Amino acid sequence: MSSTFPKWYDFFMGPLERGKFKRVRRDLLKSATGKVLEIGSGTGVNFPLYRNADHVIAIEPSQNMIDQSQSKRQLAVVPIEMVNASAEKLPFEDHTFDTVVATLVFCTIPNVDEAINELKRVCKPNGKILLFEHVKMENTVLSSMQEGLTPLWKKICDGCCLNRETLQAFTSQGLKIERVEKFYKDLFIVAELRNR
Repeated sequence: MSSTFPKWYDFFMGPLERGKFKRVRRDLLKSATGKVLEIGSGTGVNFPLYRNADHVIAIEPSQNMIDQSQSKRQLAVVPIEMVNASAEKLPFEDHTFDTVVATLVFCTIPNVDEAINELKRVCKPNGKILLFEHVKMENTVLSSMQEGLTPLWKKICDGCCLNRETLQAFTSQGLKIERVEKFYKDLFIVAELRNR
């Protein structure tokens, strides 16, 4: 990740994060209970929104993002621990977490299948996985546009892939969907899954 991307991320995402996204995140994170792992915490936008968790361990591979997240960490009402690590190699024992949270991160993870396998490994049996992600759209015209834009978009936005079929990647690895909501003509999804 470049050193400039974290500085601009909050600026460009600010209008969405102060509006619809904040409500979406707050509603999703109500279900984050017990010991929570957040995958790719970025600039820490979720930190002040946790209310029902006992403890949150947030992993982030970019030290620049970790540094930028400290101000939001100070606003948290639950303990937040930061760990510099990647989703494909989580430094935790099997069955450690009651809830795993991933918000707008699976678009940039280099190896999605490895990350999901690791997530399943560290999540307790029957534990919750909470997702808020942008995904490949069902509309063929719009999904074709996503395919065409992805190579350039990845360069501009630090590896972000517009055309990931993230929910399908989770279900193909045996995770059970309990709830799905779609926003902005199915560009964004919120999902709750179980580690079964």
